[in-house]
Amino acid sequence: MKNNRIVLKRKVPIMRYVFGVAFFFMGIAWLVTGNLFGMIFCGMSIFFFNKDGSEIELDIQRYRNFMELFGIRYGKWEDLPEIDYISVFSTTESAKVRALTAEATVKNDVIVLNLFYNGNHRIKAYSTTDKEDAFKVAK
Repeated sequence: MKNNRIVLKRKVPIMRYVFGVAFFFMGIAWLVTGNLFGMIFCGMSIFFFNKDGSEIELDIQRYRNFMELFGIRYGKWEDLPEIDYISVFSTTESAKVRALTAEATVKNDVIVLNLFYNGNHRIKAYSTTDKEDAFKVAK
């Protein structure tokens, strides 16, 4: 939380970055040889570098779900609805990592903060591994 702003940016697995770099260099290699098909691979590589998340501005009572590409966030700001309650709970976050014939699931314990409105609609507002930080942001 910074200056009455809550930002949740989901982590991107390292393998996704590796594939993005690989597609980019394959595209460049094809472009150097004169094959315009390489432009498609360079364009596809951009989508491996995007991050998504949510951002809440408490001062102006607005929020947005965003997509971030190379540090620039895209998303439509909406008015923050009347919050019924805030949920802070511990859960396990998992990510699958695959390589040719092997697959592994990496699990991390996290604390998630959700904002609920209109009964059961929710905004996932924050995620952390520090219990004190989670309750500080919830207050």
